Amino acid sequence: MAGKPPTSDPVQDAPEVAAPQHAAAGLPAVAHSLRMAHQQMGVKRTALTLLKVNQKDGFDCPGCAWPEGEKRHAAEFCENGAKAVAEEATLRRVTPDFFAAHPVTDLATRSGYWLGQQGRLTQPMHLAEGSDHYEPITWERAFDIIAEELHALASPDEAVFYTSGRTSNEAAFLYQLFAREFGTNNLPDCSNMCHESSGSALSETIGIGKGSVLLEDLHQADLIIVAGQNPGTNHPRMLSALEKAKAGGAKIITVNPLPEAGMERFKNPQNARGLSGLGTPLTDLFLQIRLGGDQALFRTLNRLILETEGALDTEFIAEHTHGFEEFATAARTADWDETLRATGLRREEIERALEMILASQRTIVCWAMGLTQHKHAVPTIREVVNFLLLRGNIGRPGAGVCPVRGHSNVQGDRTMGIFERPAPAFLDALQKEFGFTPPREHGLDVVRAIRALRDGQAKVFLAMGGNFVSATPDTDITEAAVRRARLTVHVSTKLNRSHVVTGARALILPTLGRTERDHQAGGDQFVTVEDSMGMVHASRGRLRPASPQLLSETAIVCRLARRTLGPRSTTPWEDFEKDYGTIRDRIARVIPGFEDFNARVARPGGFTLPHAPRDERRFPTTTGKANFTAADVEYPRAPQGRLLLQTLRSHDQYNTTIYGLDDRYRGIKNGRRVVLVNPDDAAELDLADGTYADLVSEWTDGSERRAPGFRVVHYPTARGCAAAYYPETNVLVPLDHTADTSNTPASKSLVIRLEPARPA
Repeated sequence: MAGKPPTSDPVQDAPEVAAPQHAAAGLPAVAHSLRMAHQQMGVKRTALTLLKVNQKDGFDCPGCAWPEGEKRHAAEFCENGAKAVAEEATLRRVTPDFFAAHPVTDLATRSGYWLGQQGRLTQPMHLAEGSDHYEPITWERAFDIIAEELHALASPDEAVFYTSGRTSNEAAFLYQLFAREFGTNNLPDCSNMCHESSGSALSETIGIGKGSVLLEDLHQADLIIVAGQNPGTNHPRMLSALEKAKAGGAKIITVNPLPEAGMERFKNPQNARGLSGLGTPLTDLFLQIRLGGDQALFRTLNRLILETEGALDTEFIAEHTHGFEEFATAARTADWDETLRATGLRREEIERALEMILASQRTIVCWAMGLTQHKHAVPTIREVVNFLLLRGNIGRPGAGVCPVRGHSNVQGDRTMGIFERPAPAFLDALQKEFGFTPPREHGLDVVRAIRALRDGQAKVFLAMGGNFVSATPDTDITEAAVRRARLTVHVSTKLNRSHVVTGARALILPTLGRTERDHQAGGDQFVTVEDSMGMVHASRGRLRPASPQLLSETAIVCRLARRTLGPRSTTPWEDFEKDYGTIRDRIARVIPGFEDFNARVARPGGFTLPHAPRDERRFPTTTGKANFTAADVEYPRAPQGRLLLQTLRSHDQYNTTIYGLDDRYRGIKNGRRVVLVNPDDAAELDLADGTYADLVSEWTDGSERRAPGFRVVHYPTARGCAAAYYPETNVLVPLDHTADTSNTPASKSLVIRLEPARPA
C-alpha cells in the first residue's frame, strides 16, 4: 500500500551532516527509487508504471529532457526520474474536503515539500474574492470566469500566459495560438529563467539557439568538457552516456565550483560493475573554478590555442566563420594574472587542460545553469563557441555545443512558439495558416512580467504548469506582485506554493499527467515532446486518470479558447480537442522541420529535427557564417568579508519540486536550510561548522535581502564561494540582477554576507 501524506510539516532546524560521497547511483539509488515509488504508488503500480518510462511505446519521463538511445533498457529511468513519476502517479489525492479543512492562510504557512506531498488535484477549485477557502467549481464556470476577466482588460497585453517546460508540443502550440489570437505576445516561460542565455548566444553565433550534438556524438567524442553542470542530480541518465564515452576512449574535464559525486565516479545500476563494484571514474581533470570565472578560463584557453602552432582548423575558419581577426586580437590580450584571479585556478591546471584539448580531434562542451545564470552569461557562452570554432568542432561528428536542458519538453515548447519575441517568419506562417493577424510587438518575459504585475500593468496571470512564485527571483517582490493581479489561474497536477499566493480571485485547473490515459471524443490520444538534442517522439500515458474531473492540457486550452474568443475565431478548437492528429497537421504546415509530422512521429523513437550547423555546416546567422565574437572579460567580485553565493538543487529535488529533505551525495540529511562554505573561508569569517547564520545579499543600489537561519556546513567549495538550495534562497536574488541580453536571473553569483543567527 502507498503511504499517507504527512499531516504536519517536518522540523528542519537541525540538519544532520556527514562527509560528501564520491560516487553516484549504484544500489543506494535503486533502493531509494523503489522506496519512494512504493510510498507513493504501491508495489503493483510501481512495477506497471516504471517499466513504461521512456520506452518507445510508453510515456516520456516528466523529469529532465535527456534523450534516449535507439536501444533501451527495460528500466530506462534514473533515480530522480522514478521520483518524478511516483509523485505524478501517486495514489494520494487532494479533494474538496482538503480545501474545506485548510484555509489559504494556513496553506501559505506550509513548506513546498508538504504541499507537494499531499497528492494529486482532483477537480477545479475557485478562490472567490475576499474568501480564505478554495471551493469546487464546474469547468464551465471556471472558463466563464477567465473569459470575463480577459474581456474586462483594457488591452490584451494586460494578460500574461506563462508556460512550464512539461507542456506537450500539441498543448504548447495551441496555447501560444490562443494567446496570439487573443492579441498578445506575453508568453514568458521557464526558459527565461534557465537557458535563455544559451539561446541568445547560440542564435547570434551559429544561427540556431539549440545544441548541435546528438547522443551518438557524445559516444564518439575524444574530449567532453562539462562546465557548470551537475549531471548526477539534475540529469542522471547523462552519466550513462559519459560512461560509454569513457569506454570509447574519451577524456572528461569537469569545470565546477563544487566537486560532485556523479562526475567523480558512476556506479551504473544497469550492470554488475555498477551494482557491486567500484563503478567508472569519469573526470580526468577537475577544474574547481570560482563562480563566474568560466569566460576568463575559455578566453585564456583560446589565447593559448591561437599561440600553438598547427592548433587551428584554418580551413574551417576561412570557409565557415566571420569575425576571426577581431576575436583573435581580443583573445591575445588575455592576462595570466587576471585569469588566475577570476578562476581561482593554478596555471598548471589550465596548461594541463590545454594539453588534453590539443590532443582531441572531436570536442564537446556541455553546460547548464552554472554558465547561464550570471550577468555575463551570454558572452561566456559566446566564448565557448569561439573555443569550439577555433578547431572546427561544430558540424563534425563527435563534437559541438551541448546546452543540457532541464524540464522535459522545455525545448519543444520554444520550438512550438512559446516565446515573447517571436520571429516574423513564424508569425507570418501563423497568419497564413489560421487567417488572423498576430500581434507583432514583443511581449513580456518572466522578469518583465513580474514588473508588470508589480506596477499594475498586468492584471490576469495564467500558468500552464509550473510553480511560478517559487521558481522566480526576489520572492517577496514576486509574491507581492502576483497578489496585485485580478485573477491568477494555474493548470496543475499537484498543489504548490503558487496556488496559495493568489490574485484577488484564483482558479486551480487540474490536468492529466504524462502517465495517464488521454481519451477524447476521437479515441485515445498521444502527445509529443522534444528532448534536449532535438529528437521528437510520442508519449502515451497508460494509467487511469487520478480523477474523472481531469482534463488534458490540450482540452483545457481548446475549451478556454472557444469560450474566450467566441465566433470571431475560425480556428477549429473543437476538432483539435477531439483529435490531436489534426493539431500535428497544422504544426507541420507552420513550423519547419515538422513536415509529415503524424507519419514520422508514428515511427518508434520518433525523428530528429534538422539542425543546419550540425547537418550541413551551414550557419543561418546575419552574416551567413558562424560568428566569432569579442567581448571584455567579466567575472563577479565579492568585497572583503563577503562571499559569492550560487543557488542550486539538492538531490531530493527537481526544480521547485521537493521529493525529500536529504541531499545524499553532499552528506546532508533532514534539512534544506544549509549553506556550504569552504572551511578556510569559514575560519576567516569565524563561522564554526554547525553554527547558524542569516544569508544577506547586497545589491548595487544599497538594498539588502535576507534569508534567515541557515546551518553552516564546512564543505570543499571553491574559495570565496558558497552554495545553498533554492527556492529557499530565491528571496536573495534581486529582480534586476539579470544577464545582459537574455535577462535571465543571475542566481549563480550573489554577493552575500553571513550574520550569526538562530535556526529558522
